[in-house]
Formats: sequence, C-alpha cells, structure tokens
Amino acid sequence: MRKGYKAMLDEAMQAIVTLTPEQAAEEYNKPDVVLVDIRDPRELERDGMIPGAFHATRGMLEFWIDPESPYHKPVFAEDKRFIFFCAGGLRSALATKTALDMGLDRIAHIEGGFSAWKKAGLPVAEWKPKDKK
Repeated sequence: MRKGYKAMLDEAMQAIVTLTPEQAAEEYNKPDVVLVDIRDPRELERDGMIPGAFHATRGMLEFWIDPESPYHKPVFAEDKRFIFFCAGGLRSALATKTALDMGLDRIAHIEGGFSAWKKAGLPVAEWKPKDKK
C-alpha cells in the first residue's frame, strides 16, 4: 500500500479548515452557508440529522460537485460556504480535502462530526426520507 488512510488524513488536516461544533453553529443559520452531511442514510435514520443540512453521501460527492457530471447538484455551484461533517470527523476531513482539490474554496469541516455536534447540545432532528434533497 502506497498511502494509508492515516497519511491521507494527515495531508487533509494540513490543507483544510477545521471548525469546532460551536464555531460551525455560529455559521449554521447564515444564508451563505450550507452544512453538508456526508453520512450514509442508515446513520441519519439511526442518529438523526442537523436540521436543514444538505445530505450528500460520501460516495457521490465528487460526482455531485463536478458541474460536468451528469449527477451534478446545483447547490455546489452556488457561491456558498460549505461545512462538511460525518459521524466523527474523519470522512468529512477527507471529503473537505477532495472538495478543496475540486475547486470549492469556502469550505471547512466539523471537528468530531455529528457526534460532537450532538454532544455539544446543538440542534438535532429526526431524519425522514422526505428530508433528502
């Protein structure tokens, strides 16, 4: 193996902006900010979600960001700040680095992910399939 996940995480962490859950909460309701939940739908169903977050599973992220992809999601072409999160902050660090490499520049990720957000007592709602965008 040429590069394992630890090396990839180290590289990502050196290149990206990391926010605490409290810092992300300060950005939460700003009109130019989109929280992007990259967790699997089973995780959302089991653990809930941050109300209003955009759900983009990690496996489709590159396709949804790229405007030339047939799967492109217009939200990623908007002039917004994107704050990525996963369950614990590892996948979102890698996703944020990927998004940075793809040209999104107003981006960050939440340290500790959804678990840290929830532990901080920040807003959480039940996820229902209709919440998917």
